[in-house]
Amino acid sequence: MGISANAYGDNGYETCAGYPGSYGHEVQDLLTWQDWGFNYLKYDNCYIPFDNITQQNMYGRYQRMSNAIAEVSAMTGQPPFEFSLCEWGWEQVYLWGPRIAQAWRINGDIKPWWSSIASIIDQASFSYFANNFYSHNDMDIMEVGNTGQGNPVGNLTYDEAKSHFTAWALLKSPLIIGTDLTNATKETIDILGNKDLIKINQDPNVGESIAPFRWGVNPDFTSNATHPAEYWSGNSSYGVVFMVLNTQDTEAQMFFNLTESWAVQAGRQYSVYDMWSHTQNGTAVRNMTFTLPAHGVAALLLNDAGEEPDGLFPYCGFFYQCAFPNGTYSTN
Repeated sequence: MGISANAYGDNGYETCAGYPGSYGHEVQDLLTWQDWGFNYLKYDNCYIPFDNITQQNMYGRYQRMSNAIAEVSAMTGQPPFEFSLCEWGWEQVYLWGPRIAQAWRINGDIKPWWSSIASIIDQASFSYFANNFYSHNDMDIMEVGNTGQGNPVGNLTYDEAKSHFTAWALLKSPLIIGTDLTNATKETIDILGNKDLIKINQDPNVGESIAPFRWGVNPDFTSNATHPAEYWSGNSSYGVVFMVLNTQDTEAQMFFNLTESWAVQAGRQYSVYDMWSHTQNGTAVRNMTFTLPAHGVAALLLNDAGEEPDGLFPYCGFFYQCAFPNGTYSTN
């Protein structure tokens, strides 16, 4: 699965669990972690010094370690650590995080149940634009596999776990496993090892993540921790990506027009690949309708399959202002 272990540290005197922090020992700790073969640092924010000591806000406090990473790289000739900030989304981190790090938390600590997953997706719907090759909203460690175990004990259903992994992968979050792999079920391994989603997450040519194009249950651009945006799309090296979430507590029919996505060309039809069943599922013309279970997800990859069939009406698939050459509007 390409799993690696890496370093965890803290911006203060102690870690959140009470172990020694790295404040004042940044270079020393980086050299130790490098000797252990680590090259990624997740850096927490507990037990931070008083303001009159640092005389800095979050940006300045985290810049200490960012500067130390550059110093150690210059000193040893090794590539710099990838730097992931764990400051729980404080002080609009999506604005300053890219200056000093490659990833940053956008939320408080995740919990292994659906309300926590939905709340984080809601927060991501208002900061997705910060994602790119060298900058990633960190939606926190994943809870896939913790149903019936862990501390606290999780209760995600299979469909909720799939939705969780899909959102983290397609929103280009770091994919950090948070379960005991020694007792992982086949379902857990299948979810965490979904190569179709992982290749979108690690796309070598497209750094941007998916973005919401319609909220669904709520008016667009409405924050709702229970019912986040349901309709998402974006580009990839492998086709146009769609993620559709059913945030409701019951089975629901989902519908969207292809041209609601900026990445789709009007007047074209598209082949549909399901990134969970790993099957080609026919051709979509203008619209897609399907049913999802409660808190379920569809992860689709669409590719151009030629011109639309002749004789379709209305003449424009979605937007109004559709006109004939003589200036007469078509009735959509």
